[in-house]
Amino acid sequence: MRWRDCIFDLYGTLADIRTDERSPRLWQAMADWYREYGADYTPQALQDGYFSAVRQLELAALPPDGGDGGVYPEIRIEEVFLRLFRDRAVPAGPELVRRTGTYFRARSLGYIRLYDGAEALLQALRANGQRVWLLSNAQRLFTAPELEKLDLVRYFDGVYLSSDWGFKKPDRRFFQLLLAQQNICPESAVMIGNDGACDVRGAQAVGLSTVYIRSDISPREPLPQADHVLEQMDLARVRQILTQP
Repeated sequence: MRWRDCIFDLYGTLADIRTDERSPRLWQAMADWYREYGADYTPQALQDGYFSAVRQLELAALPPDGGDGGVYPEIRIEEVFLRLFRDRAVPAGPELVRRTGTYFRARSLGYIRLYDGAEALLQALRANGQRVWLLSNAQRLFTAPELEKLDLVRYFDGVYLSSDWGFKKPDRRFFQLLLAQQNICPESAVMIGNDGACDVRGAQAVGLSTVYIRSDISPREPLPQADHVLEQMDLARVRQILTQP
């Protein structure tokens, strides 16, 4: 086989998802939630506080010199929900913060579902003796339950989520972490994703082959220079590409 190790992105590659973190109904529900625990916000103030906290934490995670353009830190979303409690002088333990984040995701999620052919693709790779990995820019608080709901965990030899490590694609460190921990040879591995910058150029920077799929939630960008480029979602074709001798 050409590739012993197949590394997948999740959202927009294996799973279609719609979320709306700007919905007035979301922020009304979240304001009611916070108020129930003693943190009094208007919906607009809570929304503004949420996005402000995200920006502040992301900036704080950057190196003092701003980095060289290749540094992409990741935050833990729990810190945002905790800060919103603290800004109203409300003590909140880990369990309340976790439940707050879970409630937020439930209220902001429109739907999540596998693309046609996702399970058949992963089953074929396993049957072919190839190793399968997930490398996703994602928050464990949100994504771990969604992986269980989609029944995907059983297909992966390992799951790497950016919030666990403090950096995200296209940061080379995220790719190198997986390669080093799992003894993956870049020359016999391929990254499959729907984002030209994060999944293609990031993977190419560490010597991986690449398969790009333009899905309905791909960034608006020119088609990247991947080894294989699919201009629309077609996981049956991806299966052919990955399992060919």
